[in-house]
Amino acid sequence: MKAIVKTRPGPGAEICEVPDARITRPDQIRVRVLATSICGTDYHIYSWDRWSSGRVKPPRIMGHEFAGEIVEVGSEVVSLKVGDYVSGESHWVCGHCKQCLLNQRHVCANTRILGVDVDGCFAPYVVVPEASAWKNDRTILPELACIQDPLGNAVHAALSGEIVGRTVAVLGCGPIGMFAVAVARAAGASKVYATDTKPFRLDLAKQLGADEVVNVAQTDFEAKVAEWTNGEGVDVVLEMSGAPSAIQQAMRICRRGGRVSLMGIPAQPVELDMAEEMIFKGLTIQCIVGRRLYETWDTMRSLLASGRLDIRQAITHRLSFEQYNYGMELMRDGLCGKVVFLMD
Repeated sequence: MKAIVKTRPGPGAEICEVPDARITRPDQIRVRVLATSICGTDYHIYSWDRWSSGRVKPPRIMGHEFAGEIVEVGSEVVSLKVGDYVSGESHWVCGHCKQCLLNQRHVCANTRILGVDVDGCFAPYVVVPEASAWKNDRTILPELACIQDPLGNAVHAALSGEIVGRTVAVLGCGPIGMFAVAVARAAGASKVYATDTKPFRLDLAKQLGADEVVNVAQTDFEAKVAEWTNGEGVDVVLEMSGAPSAIQQAMRICRRGGRVSLMGIPAQPVELDMAEEMIFKGLTIQCIVGRRLYETWDTMRSLLASGRLDIRQAITHRLSFEQYNYGMELMRDGLCGKVVFLMD
């Protein structure tokens, strides 16, 4: 089969002929991929940044966000069958470490990630463990079903504390930030403010429910927050950019006793004024990674089925498999929301 492969260290990727994805363990399923989408992690691997160069071992089939139909099941698979319509949880957990036993599988000590540590889904077929597949409602289109993995990040971050009736600031409107805007709006936030440096993304955030958007390269966002909140600050900050300046700003714009949920990954250590801007303000600081397995997936299913959460506008590009370089360029330039590959 043909797949998008990180063939060697360095920037770029290639479409290559690779062996067919085959079941090798009795707990696995083989899935025909109907749709798959580009994640920021895929772009990190494609551009070969410091993180990916220290983690990924080429050659590696890329991709971890997918939806598809099961075409084969292993002998020990019990909850799924051929023909089921599934999406994939990209974090493969061990099930036996302390975190897994305490139902904290999203921070499993032995996590392996699809498309990073094992071959991924940028291919016609992918093999995953039964435990890492989530059965979808047939009413959800593949282009939406395939983006539940990153949507789950936003759901986890936004709903990890009280949000109904709260003012919320989303810092960074990449795809997960845009999803966070939509989730906050669907969950009943009183006001949602969003920031970025890309006008394209800010326009999408507005379409997905932001009350106010601010280009932080042009406008003093902290002054705006003070104006909008009578100097108190917002109740909840969802930091999705990973920019050191945004992480520092998150502490400053959050009101005393408020919540800051950190999901963006900084490329370097970040200096914080912990005394004045965190401890003395009594902030609740949360570090968000992945999705709670599988509480977050169940919450997503309910939100999507209810119609309250509409994320269709976040999908800005539907490309063919062969257009992967163009998709990566869109990611690089910030001229997209979610980029989906529709597979035949």
